[in-house]
Amino acid sequence: MNYDKTSSVLKAMADPKRLKIIDLLSNGTMCACDVLEHFDFTQPTLSHHMKVLEKAGIVSVSKQSQWHHYTLKEEFVKEFMLSMTQLLSTNDQQ
Repeated sequence: MNYDKTSSVLKAMADPKRLKIIDLLSNGTMCACDVLEHFDFTQPTLSHHMKVLEKAGIVSVSKQSQWHHYTLKEEFVKEFMLSMTQLLSTNDQQ
């Protein structure tokens, strides 16, 4: 297990607003404007949170016209679930 990478991911996820963003994106790709409707903060604040999640490898971004669309990375989900299973399993389950 790469403890540095796992620690960085957990740090990025440690904010309740970012956890909610991950939850929203678990239902599929969303435009930044649609994500923003679920919060009471500004677009620049959303951009900050999205950059943290993108830097941690949790989400990917694509620009379509003037809008940014965010997607929860499938590879991240698989790797994260595996890391947590390994981290939290007892020795006799490994």
